Amino acid sequence: MSGKKIITVFGATGAQGGGIISTFLNDPKLKSQWAVRGVTRDVSKDSSKKLAEQGVEVVAADINDKTSLVKALAGSYAAYGVTNYWEKADMKLEIQQGKNLADAAKEAGVQHYIWSSLYNINKLSNGKLPHVYHFDSKAEVEDYVRELGIPATFFMPGFYMSNIPGGMFKPSPPDNAWTFGLPVAASSPIPIYDPRDTGKYIKAIVLNREALLGKRFLGATAYVTAQEIVDTFKALFPEAGKTARFFQVPEEMFRGLMKSQGSPDYIIDEFYENMRLLEEFGYYGGEPLDESHKYVEDPLTTWEEYAAGAEPFAELK
Repeated sequence: MSGKKIITVFGATGAQGGGIISTFLNDPKLKSQWAVRGVTRDVSKDSSKKLAEQGVEVVAADINDKTSLVKALAGSYAAYGVTNYWEKADMKLEIQQGKNLADAAKEAGVQHYIWSSLYNINKLSNGKLPHVYHFDSKAEVEDYVRELGIPATFFMPGFYMSNIPGGMFKPSPPDNAWTFGLPVAASSPIPIYDPRDTGKYIKAIVLNREALLGKRFLGATAYVTAQEIVDTFKALFPEAGKTARFFQVPEEMFRGLMKSQGSPDYIIDEFYENMRLLEEFGYYGGEPLDESHKYVEDPLTTWEEYAAGAEPFAELK
């Protein structure tokens, strides 16, 4: 690692962290300048061992134990901090974990802290959508990072494309036609994001540190509408596409489906309002992507490219 700057990536075996590590290991410009340290809870897991085999320095730390985080960050020039709200679905816990990471980054003297953030939807919607906890918690941590005065950039991942094939877009009754169902209008803009592209965005952020300190960086390929997602599917898979459709799921039906799957009311509220955000206020509050895109050197994955290789669509023609 001598002579190279260290970037420490939390959530090293997760979707965002994995995308970052892959880019930093394989990009000629980055691998000559940066050494990668991956932080995970369990270094004995196969996924951790695979990273070590690729040349990543894999270290263990507990996001609830600040001392272990400071140790993991020792000597790091840059760090990528991310939390997983859905592990416990506990907003207060996620905020505390995010603050632990920020405190540790400050104590370790990190020169460029990149926080995986999101917008505060309660504020953006003027209180109309008060239950999108996994956005608001990250936004609260962002505020804390700013208060601490750490040199930081705030990466805002978009709408995961991985949630669409087989999840939101699947064969549905009564005719088993491929249906993309959301409780929003077909014209609602969705900022699509492939987590495997995360490294491309983080590359742009570290290479443009001075320009991006204190800034938010939007992580999405493009805004596409729900109907455009279906239209692309039809073009890719003409046979299945004959009956493919978008369906605007009524609120009562949406809530009933989630209830039947065992979701508690607060999670149902959260998911419903998260979807309504797309139509009513915009995932990023309507902010264009151009300002972030101008720093990105590498091609970003389109919905067409993602859908063409998506496992749930693999048997389609």
